[in-house]
Amino acid sequence: MDTSIFLAQLLGPFFLVLGIGMAATPQAWRAMAEEFLDSRALIFLAGLFAFLPGLAIVLTHNVWVFDWRLIVTLLGWLGLAGGAFRLLFPMEVRAIGKHMLQKTEWLRAGGIAVAVLGAVLAYFGFVA
Repeated sequence: MDTSIFLAQLLGPFFLVLGIGMAATPQAWRAMAEEFLDSRALIFLAGLFAFLPGLAIVLTHNVWVFDWRLIVTLLGWLGLAGGAFRLLFPMEVRAIGKHMLQKTEWLRAGGIAVAVLGAVLAYFGFVA
């Protein structure tokens, strides 16, 4: 199986479900995120769980062509960079996160964007 297809099939449903959950219950996600940001250990673990898959995607799928596969590559680089930032600057992550959580409507909008991203990846992974 092509690596691009596999990663689209893996990431598409994940982002689709994640985004629907964020959009449907932003208050619950906000409460969970506030609890998360109060734990340096969880910020560290989130850094690991973003950095390692991001690195794996970058190492196996560093495809810079202007089509849907670029989304997968960018997600890998974003995971790598976001994970590194969480590992290196946990207190800044906390401050940025607390600021972002002040408006619940951003969670709903972000959830919709993540769900659309998931739907696009699922389409290219399973249908196209």
